[in-house]
Amino acid sequence: MTPLGTPLSPTATRAMLLGSGELGKEVLIALQRLGVETIAVDRYENAPGQQVAHHARTIAMSDPAQLKALIEAEKPQLVVPEIEAIATPMLQQLEDAGTVRVIPTARAARLTMDREGIRRLAAETLRLPTSPYKFCDSLAELQAAIDAGIGFPCIVKPVMSSSGKGQSRIDGPADVQKAWDYAMAGGRVSHGRVIVEGFIDFDYEITLLTVRALGADGTVQTQFCAPIGHVQVSGDYVESWQPHPMAPAALEKAQQIAQAVTADLGGQGLFGVELFVKGEEVWFSEVSPRPHDTGMVTMATQWQNEFELHARAILGLPVDTALKSPGASSVIYGGVDAQGIVFDGVAHALQVPGSDVRLFGKPESFVKRRMGVALAHAADVETARRNAKEAASRVKPRVA
Repeated sequence: MTPLGTPLSPTATRAMLLGSGELGKEVLIALQRLGVETIAVDRYENAPGQQVAHHARTIAMSDPAQLKALIEAEKPQLVVPEIEAIATPMLQQLEDAGTVRVIPTARAARLTMDREGIRRLAAETLRLPTSPYKFCDSLAELQAAIDAGIGFPCIVKPVMSSSGKGQSRIDGPADVQKAWDYAMAGGRVSHGRVIVEGFIDFDYEITLLTVRALGADGTVQTQFCAPIGHVQVSGDYVESWQPHPMAPAALEKAQQIAQAVTADLGGQGLFGVELFVKGEEVWFSEVSPRPHDTGMVTMATQWQNEFELHARAILGLPVDTALKSPGASSVIYGGVDAQGIVFDGVAHALQVPGSDVRLFGKPESFVKRRMGVALAHAADVETARRNAKEAASRVKPRVA
């Protein structure tokens, strides 16, 4: 493994985060604790990660020319994508030229930047179990796919979006136009393309955080965190908990699926693998080659949280996925559309037993924008969930 240098010196190990939201912010902090010099890049000024990094840069990351110019100017050893809306073909070119190392790989970033690449890899190449699906370029194609066998109910998502944006459930013919319009408004980049998925009658869904890191023998080994359960509303996570109980056979299948897809994507780092479970049956849903929003619960539950695991893995350091305590997380929404809001009730929230609060520092609030998260650890998941939700409810964002 390459020695770690000293920040802001000629020996520095330099890492560039592409996307500096709340997840990127925690990755930057984890990297800095290991002496890495950090460059936080986002599409808007004063993003959460830019507030803690050594250097802050603002560009349109989906613009290949801007992205290439920035990487060549900053000369990071590591480029760590944190969002999907990035000019990944340019990352592939720069990696192929030996200019930079992309985490986990440029191919993984390209395949997972949209739902089409990763779904075709999982279902058609790796033959993993998934929901039935079709990709559609128009409202007419969406309607035809539903009529041809996808049926109702079904789920429609933009091929590229994050945190559930543009995702909706169609229960009947009256919902099709509305779902198409919502998907077009919610995509990160306007592709005019969606995936429609047949509905799986699952018992629950989990995130299986999967880490590819160097073992003692110097080879890449795969380790798993305890499964994370979560609740989503319109595709957007609102609470999560760890561990989620699973039948041993289901957990084994989940780990086999996660191992297969992450091994194909390659590289080193943490992956968030989303899976549907019914009894002992498991279906692949999605994978993100980076920390996952539902995994914020690990800040309360694991000895090394998902951000520390990602940082260690990409630097070639040993990792420990062991659980410390059952715990839960609950989202704190902005509640208002305003800039520079204030938060009342934080002290009251922290009076909840075993609780903690993270306020992300986003400069602009929206009613349904995630502005913070409440965390709680407890002797059991049920208590932790109650306490996390109670703590979140006590934080009151308002216009200053």
